[in-house]
Amino acid sequence: MHAQPDHRQRTTIAPAICAGVGVHSGRRVRMSIRPAASGHGIVFVRTDVTDRDNRIPVSGEAVVRTQLNTEIGNAAGVTVSTIEHLMAALSALGVSNALIEVDGPEVPIMDGSALPFVQLLDRAGFRPQETPRSFIEVLEPIMVEQPGKMAALLPCDRFEVFFELEYATPLIGRQSVDLVVTEDSFREELAAARTFGFVEEVEALRAMGLARGGSLENAVVIDGDRVLNPDGLRMEREFVRHKAMDAVGDLYVLGRPLLARFETRRGGHALNNLLVRELLARPNAWREVTRAPQLGLTA
Repeated sequence: MHAQPDHRQRTTIAPAICAGVGVHSGRRVRMSIRPAASGHGIVFVRTDVTDRDNRIPVSGEAVVRTQLNTEIGNAAGVTVSTIEHLMAALSALGVSNALIEVDGPEVPIMDGSALPFVQLLDRAGFRPQETPRSFIEVLEPIMVEQPGKMAALLPCDRFEVFFELEYATPLIGRQSVDLVVTEDSFREELAAARTFGFVEEVEALRAMGLARGGSLENAVVIDGDRVLNPDGLRMEREFVRHKAMDAVGDLYVLGRPLLARFETRRGGHALNNLLVRELLARPNAWREVTRAPQLGLTA
């Protein structure tokens, strides 16, 4: 008996190609998301690097930097940054296998959300593969903490995300989102939420080599208690929805969907990866399962 399509690994039918600017590097980059075989996983290839290994398979251990984005690297020191929005789209749309070619150091930021990647993947189409999808089922609570921050994965028979953030500016204040993450809920609730930043931070970030490609075209920019973007916000609580979308992408470096409830307060990329590494360090706290039709979960 064949598993239903959503219980099988999935890749794209055709290549999905886009070009844009890296939000931190400011460099123009071209990216191709190509179909890949069952069991391939998500692998980035830096096509502009020809003198050493330019393949970077995505994994929890491959994350090398988490300052304002998630950056992965390989043993040869080749890196790709700002992968989280694309990873979130791949996760929500159930893409298990893809070869992502990029001719620069960073995934293009597009409009600052996951929506352009969702649209790109939709145009490419999806093809179920013969191999069943495997899931990471969390069996015991896993938690990490930093001063004033926490993140946890709790046992759950589906993937849920709770994110609470708090900023001093009354424009944001304390916001939270609590969501069962499915393809539909991701499309409706999270995909279009854009990254955001504060005017007073921009010069400092640029001095550190960050945010060089940031603009009102690809970020919500906050000045005191107002949004500088002429069209304002796209949705209610866009700030926390964006952070929840980031978390979906950051957790998908595991390469498999989670059966767990993710909860975080005042978290971000660094805490998300700390939680991923804690999960990997505790193999007795989770198990890999496949979903079979009519049978629920099978070991």
